Amino acid sequence: MGAALLVACSTPAPPGGSVAEPDAAREVPVPSATTAPAAPPAPAEAAAATRWDDTEALPVVQAGHPVWQQADAAPLPAPLLRPKALWQPVRWADLPGWGRDALPEVWNAWLRSCERPAPPWGALCPQIRRLSIAEPAERYAWVMRHWQPYRIVAPDGSPTPGLLTGYYEPELPASRQRDALHRIPLYGPPPALQAAAGQPWLTRRQIESDAEVQARLAPHVLAWLADPLDALLLHVQGSGRLRITEPDGRQRLVRLAFAAHNGHPYQSVLRALLQRGDIREGTWEALRAWAQANPQRLDEVLWTNPRVVFFREEPLDALDSQFGPRGAQGVALTPGRSVAVDRDAIPYGTPLWLVSHGPVARLQRLVLAQDTGAAIVGAVRADFFVGWGASAYPVAAGLKQPLHLWALWPRAQPLPAEATR
Repeated sequence: MGAALLVACSTPAPPGGSVAEPDAAREVPVPSATTAPAAPPAPAEAAAATRWDDTEALPVVQAGHPVWQQADAAPLPAPLLRPKALWQPVRWADLPGWGRDALPEVWNAWLRSCERPAPPWGALCPQIRRLSIAEPAERYAWVMRHWQPYRIVAPDGSPTPGLLTGYYEPELPASRQRDALHRIPLYGPPPALQAAAGQPWLTRRQIESDAEVQARLAPHVLAWLADPLDALLLHVQGSGRLRITEPDGRQRLVRLAFAAHNGHPYQSVLRALLQRGDIREGTWEALRAWAQANPQRLDEVLWTNPRVVFFREEPLDALDSQFGPRGAQGVALTPGRSVAVDRDAIPYGTPLWLVSHGPVARLQRLVLAQDTGAAIVGAVRADFFVGWGASAYPVAAGLKQPLHLWALWPRAQPLPAEATR
């Protein structure tokens, strides 16, 4: 997404769910000086060092495999028309790189999707669970027997490549108590927000400039940050990890997940600065540089976004810390295997063969549609969940490259099992 796109990616919260809010399009930030070295590497340079390249993987199965041959010899079904996409049936041989993905990581993501099964693919979840200990070749054979690949194109059939961007979960230092350094509060939802019954509540300016309002919100402070732009980052991303210092000095890793917002529309701070001519590039690096040079004007600029997000705190144990926040499907995101999509083009839980070759990554892999977002619109559009923390930032910030997608959808009747031998 460049060095941080002005408007980039995902993710809304599901109803009663957790991640971000539908109207808050993501802007991938550069980590602050409190979370990374003072001079973080440029996205292109850092991404090159952590470049993801699936094209060098050795094949697990090849076109001569009996199931592959049988599947590609079977008659093709009719195309499927979605509200925003046309799915054209194809052969497995039409998927670039098919057979080279080792699959263990995506199987974990698939198991997560099975926590929220939906027809028709939900009926296959018992077999997906059984195959969690299977060898990769057995998994491939099962997929080709039970699933039909479809090329995803625009509703008019145009095969124009789409767009792949990336997003991540920030990890920030925080304090449970306010002190001379940590003065920026993060709130849980107050009772007054529920009493508003869905009507717009106080704006960001009203909350941050009214001492009486802040006093009423004081019991609902979850944590304090040192940097107001880190707070903005969490409000834009909708969730994040905090390495929080407790009053007794202990440090804990927790997640703040989206709980509610104040009912006002999201307005991009970066866009406001661009329109005023205060910055020339819509990047968070530019925003941080401008804020450092104009500290007396920072509140004024932050108040151009009236939306305030309220969070809930979730503990992170050893298992939970290996997954991301919950996406719009309602399941935890898996780094490198979860994507956000337009749900009018691709239903949640759909396995996707994703192909995207560019300067940041060369991807040919199976992923799961587990998230969505206001900026993720169209048939061939996806946002790639990279992971969390400073190590995930270079790829998330740099990823903006052509995309091709194939959906896997359950066959009306699986191919005979004898072909697997």
